[in-house]
Parts: sequence; C-alpha cells; structure tokens
Amino acid sequence: MTTTPAAHSTDPHANDANPYGGGDPFADYRGGDFPFTSLIDLADRRFGAGVIAANDEFFAERENLLKPGPAVFDPEHFGHKGKIMDGWETRRRRGADGDHPFPTDDEHDWALIRLAAPGVIRGIIVDTAHFRGNYPQQVTVEATALPGSPGPDQLLAADVKWEELVPRTPVRGHAANGFEVTVDRRFTHLRLKQHPDGGIARLRVHGEVVPDPEWLDVLGTLDLASVMHGGSVEDASDRFYSSPTQIIQPDLSRKMDDGWENRRRRVKGTNDWVRFRLAAQGEIRAVEIDTAYLKGNSAGWAALYACDAATADPADDASWFPVLPKTKLQPDTPHRFKLPEAVTATHVRLDVFPDGGLARMRVHGSLTDAGRAELGRRFDELNG
Repeated sequence: MTTTPAAHSTDPHANDANPYGGGDPFADYRGGDFPFTSLIDLADRRFGAGVIAANDEFFAERENLLKPGPAVFDPEHFGHKGKIMDGWETRRRRGADGDHPFPTDDEHDWALIRLAAPGVIRGIIVDTAHFRGNYPQQVTVEATALPGSPGPDQLLAADVKWEELVPRTPVRGHAANGFEVTVDRRFTHLRLKQHPDGGIARLRVHGEVVPDPEWLDVLGTLDLASVMHGGSVEDASDRFYSSPTQIIQPDLSRKMDDGWENRRRRVKGTNDWVRFRLAAQGEIRAVEIDTAYLKGNSAGWAALYACDAATADPADDASWFPVLPKTKLQPDTPHRFKLPEAVTATHVRLDVFPDGGLARMRVHGSLTDAGRAELGRRFDELNG
C-alpha cells in the first residue's frame, strides 16, 4: 500500500497548512494525482452511501464526508459552536486531569460508512480541505463485510471482524491524502478513525463493484454495463474533460459535465470511443444512449460494437461485431434502441463520430448461465 507523502517529523505541526490569508481558499491546496480515481466512488452519496454513525460531530456533521463536489469554505461563516466547516469535525479531546491534559495515545474519533455498493476497494482519499490546523494527526481506515442492512450496534459488535486497509498514518492539513489499497476482498462498510480528533472534509473510496449474484437473479433484466452491477471502463480514446466511467453511472445526468466529454477532434478519418467490460457474459436486448445537457457539444453520431471474450479476444479488432450501426444523435435527448435479436457479449465498445459528449449509456439484458457462474465464483472468492 502506498500513500501520499506525509512528513514523518518530530515536529507535530509539520503537516499543517498556512492559515487562510484571503483570496482563493484552494490556492495553496495540496492535491494529488492518484491512478485509482478513474474508478467509481463506492462511497458516493448519490448512489446510496451513507455515514450511519459517529462518536462525535460537535462542530460539523458526519454527513458532510460523502457530499459530492469539493468542500466549500466561507471565512465569515460562524455559529454558536464556532467556525462552521464543510466536513466532519469533532471537538478537541482532553485528558483525564490538569496534570494529564492530552488524550491518551489510543483515544480517537470514528465514523461508520455504508458503501453505496459492496466492492473491492482500490484506493481511498482522506481530504482535509480547509482544515489547516484542526485536521487529525493520523487516520486509520478499516473495512468489513456484513449482509443485509446492519445498524451501528451490529457493526460495533464484538464478533465483527474489521480488516485494516490504511494503518494509522500521518496526514496533511488542507490536502488530498491518497492511499492505494491492495486487499483483494469484497467489503460493505468502512470505519474511519481520526487520531486523536479533528476535521476531515471528504472521504472518497474508489473501487470495483462486486454485486451479489442472487440479487441479480431476482432482477432478471438489468443494465449489464452499470457500475452498480460490476460493469467498468477498460479503455477510452480521450478523457480530457471528464471520466467515461460517468457514462455507466446508475443515476441521470444533472448537468453538462456529469457525463463523458472529449476534446475537439481535428484529424479526419478518426473518432473517439470507449470500451466497457460488462458485469459478466450476458444477452443484450436493448440499448439507451443519452445526451442530456449536451447541446452544442454532443456526439454527432454513435455506433455500438460487441465482443464475447468466451470465444474471441477483445484485443483483436476482428473480434468485434456491430450491435448498432452508425446512428445520428440528437443533442440533450435520450435515445432508445430495441435490438432485432439478442446479442451475447462480455464487452461493448461505444464509438462516437467524430467526437463529442455523452451523458449515459444503458445496456439492457440478462446474464447467461456462464456469466452467472462466473459472477458466483468471483463473489465467493472475494468473500473468503
């Protein structure tokens, strides 16, 4: 596991940021380029994640941790309890008495997070934006997997096994602190600890959804490309303005940048494309392509191709066959296509001509027997 560089110094204030001095509050923000951020945020509130409990939220409520978008800072915003921050902030811990004013080394604050969908976690960002001198000294992140919808009492029961994904590690104030995770298991909940106290603006948990095959059995027809069912982006020609992973999110687009938009293509005879891996082998019966909020910059035409990795190599261009011919798209419009017959595939590739944006794509169908068996094997392996 690797982390964002953090100063390991005898100076307890080595990771502080300078006090806010006016102007753009993000001007001295310490960000980071983390390879795992192209994956879905399993803790995205818009998809159903939640902070279900915390031991303390005196200054700022726990729910702020999972809000979409960067934290907002208003230097003039104060309340009866003090500065109002856009994050989760606990009170200052105190020791047992005046002769021991500091908390003991094992004292900490914690929050329990329910992931929007169970999955394998590849990376975590603990964002301390605007917490410059009031961020925690260290953080720990643990994970567990429980069936159903457990409450705090069940999660905190003595027999629940928590696995450490991020050991107790120093973090920087007013910074994106990124941690790569190498534990190859399926998890449903996290426990975020801050030592001994302080504030965290946002928590992002990037990974791959691992659905319960029995739930997909009940659904029958499903979106085989959806990230919530285990679909993912394998590659794309362009990621200039936004991630193509947004195309297969389960919700509707809310604004223009809530989709995939590439830069303007200037080389004639070329086009942009995205290649997706479906949840598993399935039979595709219908496709939706939505250009919501994309008007002067929507894709002009689109075509869909498929490949079945059970019988062909997705790396070979000859393995791909057409599902939808090149079709004119209207801006800011949902398009629905019923296929003349079901298509068996494990991968699809969406081509746009010559360039432009798309909001969402749905690939409706059902799992084949082989696809269902593959999902079941992976589910069992990652729940071990």
